[in-house]
Amino acid sequence: MATHIFTTKLVDLVVLDNGVLQLTLSNPGGIVKGIRYNGIDNLLELHNEDLNGGFWDLNWSEEGSEKTRGKFDTIEGTSLKVVVENEEQVELSFTRTWDPSVEGKQSPLSIDRRFVMLRNCPGFYSYAIFEHTEDFPGFNLNTTRIAFMLNKDKFHYMAVADNRQRYMPSPDDRLPGRGQPLAYPEAVLLVDPVEPEFKGEVDDKYQYSLENKDNKVHGWICTDPPVGFWQITPSNEFRNGGPFKQDLASHVNPTTLAIFVTSHYAGEDLLLKFKHGEKWKKVFGPVFIYLNSVSDEQNALTLWNDAKEQMKKEVESWPYSFPASDEFPKSDQRGKVRGKLFVYDRYISKDNIPATAAYVGLAPPGDEGSWQRESKGYQFWTTANENGAFSITKVRPGDYNLYAWVSGFIGDYKYEVALTITPGHDIDVGELTFEPPRDGPTLWEIGIPDRSAAEFYVPDPNPKYINKLYVNHPDRFRQYGLWERYADLYPDKDLVYTVGVSDYKKDWFYAQVTRWSIQRLLKQYCSVKIINTI
Repeated sequence: MATHIFTTKLVDLVVLDNGVLQLTLSNPGGIVKGIRYNGIDNLLELHNEDLNGGFWDLNWSEEGSEKTRGKFDTIEGTSLKVVVENEEQVELSFTRTWDPSVEGKQSPLSIDRRFVMLRNCPGFYSYAIFEHTEDFPGFNLNTTRIAFMLNKDKFHYMAVADNRQRYMPSPDDRLPGRGQPLAYPEAVLLVDPVEPEFKGEVDDKYQYSLENKDNKVHGWICTDPPVGFWQITPSNEFRNGGPFKQDLASHVNPTTLAIFVTSHYAGEDLLLKFKHGEKWKKVFGPVFIYLNSVSDEQNALTLWNDAKEQMKKEVESWPYSFPASDEFPKSDQRGKVRGKLFVYDRYISKDNIPATAAYVGLAPPGDEGSWQRESKGYQFWTTANENGAFSITKVRPGDYNLYAWVSGFIGDYKYEVALTITPGHDIDVGELTFEPPRDGPTLWEIGIPDRSAAEFYVPDPNPKYINKLYVNHPDRFRQYGLWERYADLYPDKDLVYTVGVSDYKKDWFYAQVTRWSIQRLLKQYCSVKIINTI
C-alpha cells in the first residue's frame, strides 16, 4: 500500500494516484479522463460519439420556460486549485464562475466541483457547490448529475438491486439496423443484437429506475478481470422530490449516474426556477465511486454483495469528516429532531394508533405534501418504529417544517410549528397526532393508499416487447408498453368495476387510462344502480 498520494500536474491533465487506483482529470476542466485499477488501464469509455469519461453536467432553460428540457451544459472548470494535499488526502477544486459575457450560452451559476482521494482507498469522492447570486439572471435548472461512461468492452453485467441485475445488451444493439425505436427514443426493440440471446427484448433505461429511498448503490461488473464499478450515495439530503421520487440509476452504454435534480416522472413542478437576483447555494454530494475486485472470475458476481457492505459503511460515516469546503457541515455542526407520531381516525379506533413505519421528514417550509415538489433545499427522512417514535438525525442547520405520511391512510401530515435547526441542537417535538381527512365512514375503497399501484392488476406484456428480467418479477410493471394492454383487454367496452363484487387485484387496471367506470349496487333500500364514470 502507498504511504501517501501522488499528485501530478501536467499541461492539460492532473493525475491522482494512491497506489490502489489512478484518477486522471482534465486541467482545468475537471472531466474524468481515466481510472486505472486492478490491471485495467482505463475503466472509462473515451470513444463514444457524444458522451465520454466521467463528468458533471446540467440541463437548463431561460427564465419563464415551461419545458423540462433545454440546453445541455457539460460543466468544465476554468480554474484548478489543490485545496488539500497531505499524506491522508488530496482534494481538488475545479471552479467555473459566471459572467455576463456568456449570458444565454451558459447556465447562470458559479460552480465548484470537488474530487477527493483518500490514502489506500479503492475509490474517490465527488461533490459540487452550486451558487446563484444576487447579480445573476433568472433561469430554470432542469437537471444536474454526475455521470460515468464505462468501458463498453469490459462491463457487461449490471446490478441496481438484489433482484434487479443481469447481463445487458451492447450499446451497439440500439443502433439503426440492430435496434428498432419504439414509442419514445429511450425504448428500443432489439431486432438484430450482437448477442442473439437478446433478440426480441426491449432495452429501456427507465426500466432500471429506483426510488430515492432505495437508490444507495448500483453499478457494473467486469468479469475479465473481475472488477466492480459502483456509485454509492450515502445520503438523500441533496436529492429533489423526497424519498419516493423515482430516478435513473445505471443503464446500457454502460452508464452509471448519480442524479441530484430532475423532473423525471413528475414534470415541471420539480424544476428549480430562479428569479433574477435570487440568492441560492446548495451542496450536491459527496457521492462515492467505489471499485472492488476478486481474484477468481467465477466469483465476479459476488462483487455486488461487497458493494452493498461498502454502502453500509458509507452511510454510517455520513456526514463525512473529510470534505474541505465550509459549505458541508460536519457531524457536530448538525442537529436532531425526535418525537412520536400517532394517527387518530375515529372510524377505526377511539384511541390514538401508533404511526408504525410512517415516513417522517424535514423539508423546507411549505404546505402539506409540498416536499414532493421541493428541489431547492435539503430534506431529511426516517421511518417511525412500531410505537410511532422517530428520530431524524444529521440535519443541516436551517428552517424546516416536519412532514409525515402513513401507509394505509389518505392525506399528508404537517406539523404547524416551524423548526429551526442549529448546530448540536436536539429538538423533542413530543407526541404528534395526524388526523386523516374524511367526512364520514368509508363506504367503499379500491386498493390501498400506500403511494403504490402494486396491489392492482398488472397485465402480462405484449410478447413482442419483453424484458426477460421482469418476467414473473415483483416489478413486472416496469415492462414496456403495458399501458397499451388496456385496449387489448377491453377492445369494445371500458373497464367496469363493481363495488362489492369486483376484486381490485384482478379487475382494476394498474395504470390510469382514458376512462373507466365504477358502479355501486345499492340493494338495502332500493334496486338502483349508480355508475360513476371517472
